[in-house]
Amino acid sequence: MENVEEMVDETIENEAADTQTAENPSGETEGGEQEETCEECSSEEEAEEETEEAEKEKKGFFKKKKDKKDEQIEELTDKVKRQMAEFENFRKRSEKEKSQMFDLGAKTIIEKILPIVDNFERGFTTVEESDKEDAFVAGMSQVYKQLMTELEAVGVKPIEALGKEFDPEFHNAVMQVESEEYESGVVAQELMKGYTYKDTVVRHSMVAVVQ
Repeated sequence: MENVEEMVDETIENEAADTQTAENPSGETEGGEQEETCEECSSEEEAEEETEEAEKEKKGFFKKKKDKKDEQIEELTDKVKRQMAEFENFRKRSEKEKSQMFDLGAKTIIEKILPIVDNFERGFTTVEESDKEDAFVAGMSQVYKQLMTELEAVGVKPIEALGKEFDPEFHNAVMQVESEEYESGVVAQELMKGYTYKDTVVRHSMVAVVQ
């Protein structure tokens, strides 16, 4: 009877051992599985951190390249702006010099034309009143008017002198006279008419001033 009980107990123990072996064939414990899982997690986290650092370094590298490129663009932009400013100054200076040269040439020509105007005016003072209707005199008068119109169109104007206070910037006093009509320091006679070209004196008026 005892032998039968021993055989039953041995059979139960063997079945229990077989069941445990089937559930854990490698013989590892549950704690070992947890340790392996934790090691895998740590490896994954380290790999992710390394990837993030690599991405940060990559972004920083491109950012540095981008900053250097922006600096080069700014330098080139400033250089272009300076060159444009220099060219604009050169253009304005050239235009000013060109205008001054043109005015100088025009002034020289006007100085040569003014004696012709003087001769016209002197000739008209000698014409008798009865001869003013003569065809030749009328023709010369038309030529004189046309000449003065063209001179005025380019900026030539006569200087007002008679009855004006003496101004050395426009008048050249060649003599002093006594006058009951004008006060002292006033132009009493205009001996030769003066002219300006674009507010610049081409020829001063030759005048006689009251003492």
